[in-house]
Amino acid sequence: MQVIGKGRPVLLFPGFACTGDVWQGITGELSKQYECHIFTFAGFGGVPPIGKPWLPKIKDSVISYVNTHKLQNATIIGHSLGGTLGLWLAAEEPAMFKKIIVVDALPCMGALMVPGYKSENMVYDNPYSQQIKAMDSTAFRETAKQQTAYMMLNKEKKSQVVEWMMQADRSTYADGYVDLLKLDIRQDLAKIKAPVVILAATSMGKAVVEKNYNEQFANLTGKTFYYAENAGHFIMYDQPEWFLSKITESLR
Repeated sequence: MQVIGKGRPVLLFPGFACTGDVWQGITGELSKQYECHIFTFAGFGGVPPIGKPWLPKIKDSVISYVNTHKLQNATIIGHSLGGTLGLWLAAEEPAMFKKIIVVDALPCMGALMVPGYKSENMVYDNPYSQQIKAMDSTAFRETAKQQTAYMMLNKEKKSQVVEWMMQADRSTYADGYVDLLKLDIRQDLAKIKAPVVILAATSMGKAVVEKNYNEQFANLTGKTFYYAENAGHFIMYDQPEWFLSKITESLR
């Protein structure tokens, strides 16, 4: 956890296996006006792991953190897993947050990734998780490179994301991913009171992306979509200027 700047609180959640350093491109600017609480979640970036169920524990610890530090009217900015977590928190604690800014994330990632998706079918003991846990570092590095291949157009930053994946506690990496796939809050979006801004990458084709986002966010009333042209999943790396301007505009 790193806290920089003074002003209204902003909580910055990284994506799966990433560290809070993923926000370096915007925190210098944001900290001039806001108190930035930059998270790195348990099991990643050298933070000790916490065991299963990983994602529910993370959610509860964020609520506890906000209450302990009396962070009223905080805004959440979350990338990928961090954006999904932000939506979950806003649905569960509708009065706690002022605004949610979601960066290339959906309320049900599993529905996008798994054919014939059913939440109850996502279990810890599965062949993929066993394979991930059993890999040596050479094999895991190859997997990490494959997984990041299409996540960003910015080639320089790919190696950084691979290094973060290599640092991850392997059990957290396998079991935490199951937690993410299992989570389906599409219906619960109706409980969210705070306005939600969604920044979506379009490298997979804008028409397909728009369709996915419109379908998944159908139950959310106060939402605004912005689509990042020529950007992969890591919008902050592919379109840094556009990204910073959309974040600052949304915070205002």
